[in-house]
Amino acid sequence: MPYSALQAELAARSQQHLYRQRTVIDSPQGAQVLVDGRLLNNFCSNDYLGLAQHPDIIAAAQAGAQRWGVGSGSAALVAGHFGVHDAFEHAAAAFVGKPAALSFCTGYMANLAVITGLLGREDVVFADKLNHASINDACLLSRATFKRYPHNDLAALERLLATTPARRRLIAVDAVFSMDGDTAPLAGLLRLAEQYDAWLYVDDAHGFGVLGDGRGSMAAAGVESPRLIYMATLGKAAGGAGAFVAAEQVVIEYLLNFARPYIYTTAAPPLLSQALLASLALIEQEAWRRERLQQHIATLRGALAGHGLLSSDTPIQPLEVASSAAALQLSAALRERGHWVAAIRPPTVPTPRLRITLSAAHEPLAVAQLAADLRQLLEQAA
Repeated sequence: MPYSALQAELAARSQQHLYRQRTVIDSPQGAQVLVDGRLLNNFCSNDYLGLAQHPDIIAAAQAGAQRWGVGSGSAALVAGHFGVHDAFEHAAAAFVGKPAALSFCTGYMANLAVITGLLGREDVVFADKLNHASINDACLLSRATFKRYPHNDLAALERLLATTPARRRLIAVDAVFSMDGDTAPLAGLLRLAEQYDAWLYVDDAHGFGVLGDGRGSMAAAGVESPRLIYMATLGKAAGGAGAFVAAEQVVIEYLLNFARPYIYTTAAPPLLSQALLASLALIEQEAWRRERLQQHIATLRGALAGHGLLSSDTPIQPLEVASSAAALQLSAALRERGHWVAAIRPPTVPTPRLRITLSAAHEPLAVAQLAADLRQLLEQAA
């Protein structure tokens, strides 16, 4: 086994300031977390609504464990689909206004299932160049012709649609782009899907719970169509884990029969569906969380105006920097001041950056202090 070759590649990554390591957290997920014995303001998490440790969701998970046990024990199509799984899928579909839904253990698995399940060698998938890696992986594994268009460029996408023959066509897009924080033009994408006989597959990992009264990017954009297949992850704003795909009944039935990542895996613990039912209720009822989140976004953007934040109206607020080394140095300097902000580097993104994520759980003072400290560091470096 050529371990020396692996070590050499790791060493090269380290020299390029691209080496990755895990950080151990010794507390529950929240606005503040315990890291290496220090309590840090957490501006890394995607827990946008502050639901990850909500007492109602914890109580629902505990009740679910009592009622259903822990492990599902089987694939969903054998003996692993419990009544509470079914109840959650019906509730999720109704919540986003689609006829049916299918739940998955992760968003990555949902993307693999939909794209590889619906498409094959005779088909084509069109994807935004800033899509999440899980969408890109699914497109490659589908064996369909894979066409990428420039970010949010509807004219370029239309040229591809007009000139690419295929049995089936699918446009795959992030609704909120995870590293830039901007949004996809869903109305324009749906218009093109209808015009060129395509499906529109929307990965709303970072919009669900946050946008459109909590119902996500589809509701915020005011779009709906039988051609639209919607996916939401549940480990971010929903405060839990997993994902669901909502679509026409025939699409869900097709995935049940043809989507290998769904068919050949053990179902998620049923207690998780019990917790997610509680999460859906909180997302719907507690609009104040989204209102507070918008206030935090306004505070941060106002305080850092002219200091390099990318344009974003979502909880994802990226700040591009000159190099991976600079990103790491800035992240470390913020940690010294009590703020945990992730340095995101290639190959995850083409341009190094700090990725600041905001949560309704943050106190206004913490957001204001982060902005003040970051502004001071940027001005010192200028």
